[in-house]
Amino acid sequence: MSWQVLVTKHAEKQINKLPMYAAKELLTLMYDIRLNGPIRSNWRPFSKLKGNKNLYHCHIKSGSPTYVACWEVIDKKIKIVEVYYAGTHEKAPY
Repeated sequence: MSWQVLVTKHAEKQINKLPMYAAKELLTLMYDIRLNGPIRSNWRPFSKLKGNKNLYHCHIKSGSPTYVACWEVIDKKIKIVEVYYAGTHEKAPY
């Protein structure tokens, strides 16, 4: 059973403002999460966010500016993940 990947309204607005190459990488990441689950250690750099065991992030585009995506595991049993941020590293909520 694949994971369901949801996107918050806030993140949806952010995604629409991303450059095309960063948006494509984010869509690839979301597809990878859907198929293989929220722990994407094959994406560099990927890490859990401190303080909460269900929050993760990774860089979808390195360089200047660096773009990141942040997501949360909402329910492990029914496999729901929610992307809540997609944008520049400087404004990331961590």
